[in-house]
Amino acid sequence: MLHRYSRWDGSQAFGDLDADDVLDEIADDVLGYGDLKSALQRLLQQGMRGPEGTRMPGLKDLLDKLRAQKAQRMQRYDLGSSLEDIAKKLDDVVKTERAGIERGLQGRERERRRQALEQIPPDAAGRLRELQNYEFHDEQAEQKFQDLLASLRAQAMQPFMQGMKNALGNLTPEDLRRMREMIQDLNRMLRERAEGGEPDFAQFKAKWGSQFPGAESLDDVLEQIAQRMAQMQSLMQSLSPEQRAQLDEMMRGLFLQDERLEAAMRQLGMHLSDMIDEMTQRYRFRGDEQVGLEDAMRLMEEMQQLDALERELRGTRALEDLDRVDPAQVEKLAGEEARRDLERLQEIAKRLKDAGYLEGEDDDLKLTARAIRKIADKALRDIFARLKRDRFGGHQIDRRGAGGDQTDESKRYEFGDPFLLDLKETVMRALGRRGPGTPVRLVPDDFAVIRTEQRTQAATVVMLDMSRSMLNNGYFLPAKKVALALSALIRSQFPRDALYIVGFSLYAREFTTQQLPTLSWSEWNMGTNMHAGFMLSRRLLARHAGGNRQILMVTDGEPTAHLEGEVADFSYPPTPRTVQETLREVQRCTRERIIINTFMLERSPWLTSFVEQMARINRGRAFFATPDRLGEYLVVDYVSARRRARGA
Repeated sequence: MLHRYSRWDGSQAFGDLDADDVLDEIADDVLGYGDLKSALQRLLQQGMRGPEGTRMPGLKDLLDKLRAQKAQRMQRYDLGSSLEDIAKKLDDVVKTERAGIERGLQGRERERRRQALEQIPPDAAGRLRELQNYEFHDEQAEQKFQDLLASLRAQAMQPFMQGMKNALGNLTPEDLRRMREMIQDLNRMLRERAEGGEPDFAQFKAKWGSQFPGAESLDDVLEQIAQRMAQMQSLMQSLSPEQRAQLDEMMRGLFLQDERLEAAMRQLGMHLSDMIDEMTQRYRFRGDEQVGLEDAMRLMEEMQQLDALERELRGTRALEDLDRVDPAQVEKLAGEEARRDLERLQEIAKRLKDAGYLEGEDDDLKLTARAIRKIADKALRDIFARLKRDRFGGHQIDRRGAGGDQTDESKRYEFGDPFLLDLKETVMRALGRRGPGTPVRLVPDDFAVIRTEQRTQAATVVMLDMSRSMLNNGYFLPAKKVALALSALIRSQFPRDALYIVGFSLYAREFTTQQLPTLSWSEWNMGTNMHAGFMLSRRLLARHAGGNRQILMVTDGEPTAHLEGEVADFSYPPTPRTVQETLREVQRCTRERIIINTFMLERSPWLTSFVEQMARINRGRAFFATPDRLGEYLVVDYVSARRRARGA
């Protein structure tokens, strides 16, 4: 089988959307800002990169495709050619009539007809106006003109004839009369509304509803009409001033035989002028491909739809907004690939819910406990992947245990060891002692057993500094990730251990692992009240009488607040009273055999001095860690502290 590889250029297909990949993509965003809705919104906007390097486009990419479609049309077509097309057709009518006169008439009649034809103005608008009152001699010329006139009238009447598209080129005098009656009914309803009345839309719908499919109110009808009239207005605005004047004059001359219809249309246009102006957009076409008026109007409709879709996508702020975007419309305007991109984005919430990662409805989406465990597992994987790559923290311990979890090493059997026989090593020892040959005879000194490690139960409090400096300096995200990683580590490797999470700033508060992802800044996040944090941690650890008890504190600053009774006293720089009260609480922890290990994210003189005082009292350790390496220090320290070896 042959395979062909090429550089990724953004156009290759993105595989099936995987819920785990999506959750991984938003994990840091949720942890960093504490807002699931905002994280999903940013994912919608930016898209995501798949595990194999492929990229799922976001709304920005869809918007780029829509803008490219608009630019492509404007660079391709020449709107002014629509007027040239009308002028050419009128020229052809005149030439056909002149040839018919020369071919079919003689003498004075021929001369009279020639003079009448010469009186018709040379400009397109003038010819259109005068030919409506001209008495044709040639039947073919007359038919050409009537066809052109019917087509132009159909374009002018298009805003009122959405339900009669098949009849647009075949308007009869009766059709025009009915259109006049309908427009007059609309003008009457608008006058009634302006005077404070309530127009009878039900009666209007029963009479004219087929012309406005989907309209359920007078406002719906007006919006449809204004939208279509804006297409003609956009065409006008996109022409040069001279071309605009010509087209306007031509449109004015289309209904010379029914001035009441023209007057009714203009009156309705005045009523809707504000709506029309709001929807009208000028497009700078600069291509050279010629189009007729009908194609130009169709172009205006497409450009209008592209604008509307662009506004809809720009206004998308949540998954429920995206669900309202029509994939069929996206495919029509931007192609099949854009439709697939949209449908993948619309699938995000469904995939996350199906995988058990999201619960609730649109405005109340929440991460499930399973999703939080998944994010915690990812944080742990990220930390250990780097540990393995960097070979960080390879603490060697010579003493081996006689009970507990098995290792990958063996040792000579000693009295009292669990008899976890390493058969291969035992036989090799016997062969080494007596040489090859059978039978292999074993003596007590040949026996080898699997080494084990003694592991102790532990209770740990992770104290997270939630002061403003932690948030402003970008330290809080890695601290939260470490806390989640520890929870995953304990859940999977040390299920009998206890882990508590305490956040402290002006006051201290316990948080659950489930609360960590969406934990964010609030108004009370001023000050660094280690005193309150140690007090709360000590109360939590008092629940565990045996085993190891420790506090892992992550901070970027010295204590700037302490508790006076139940009220926090804040001061910066720190007062001697704050330092004294905090160190007294350190002494209480020390008396209760609680070890305090501190992970400093800054090396300020104040913080360094304070941590040294704590270490002298508590005998705990202090580390300086950069935010990107904090997890490595914490996890390695936790794992190494958990292991207590015995036996040789």
